[in-house]
Amino acid sequence: MADLFTIENLTTFLVLTALETVLGFDNLLYISIEAKRTGPENEARVRRIGIVLAIGLRIVLLFVVLQLISLFQEPFFTVDLPFVKAALSGHAVIVLVGGVFLIYTAMKEIYHMLAAEEHAPGAVPVATRTTTSALVWILLMYIVFSFDTVLSAVALTQQFWVMTAAIIISGVLMVWMADAVAAFLKKNRMYEVLGLFVLLLVGVMLMSEGGHIAHLAFFGYDVLPMAKSTFYFVLAALVIVEVVQSRYQRKLLSAQDAARTVRADAHG
Repeated sequence: MADLFTIENLTTFLVLTALETVLGFDNLLYISIEAKRTGPENEARVRRIGIVLAIGLRIVLLFVVLQLISLFQEPFFTVDLPFVKAALSGHAVIVLVGGVFLIYTAMKEIYHMLAAEEHAPGAVPVATRTTTSALVWILLMYIVFSFDTVLSAVALTQQFWVMTAAIIISGVLMVWMADAVAAFLKKNRMYEVLGLFVLLLVGVMLMSEGGHIAHLAFFGYDVLPMAKSTFYFVLAALVIVEVVQSRYQRKLLSAQDAARTVRADAHG
């Protein structure tokens, strides 16, 4: 028992908890999008149930990966054509499909946000997806989000309890943050657009990573994974641009209100 609570295991636990929590932000964005589709009366409940089920799914996935890790990494289908080469594995397929689906989801939500009827005065949000279907999509997408994290955890430690504890703690933090994230996005609708572009960026990163795992090459040029440093730099740039733009917009609106007030006083 004493061997379980070593400095190495505790350090790994803290690193994994931090990793799970940081990467969980992408999960929260997607879960918030799916929960919103079930209608205002079900939104909070779907978020909580989705996160709890996702925690259980990640623990199951962790156990499966530990038992069958070699099967996920071994290629099962190869392509060797003059213009394209690839060696598809289970890991590559999961990451590629997840990237495509994230890009599709983000683009569809951006299109819906541009629809005029959704911003009409007095418009009431309506459910476009049942609670069951939303939870199914959350769990399916969570597999994609979890796969690389689980593989990273396996690379750091072989202690199942360390990985499981990190998943549970990060899940509790996600449940705690879920309502706050959703409320913030509702109050600051411009950041909802930012969140969708973050999902779009994650989808692009997943596709590049999946292509690299599959050794995908077009016309002799290998697909390279997007570096994590590049991802975080672009993410930081998006956030900074959004903050500056929102403040500048408020400044312009204040100037316009002041100009209208001056004109009204002059006419009065």
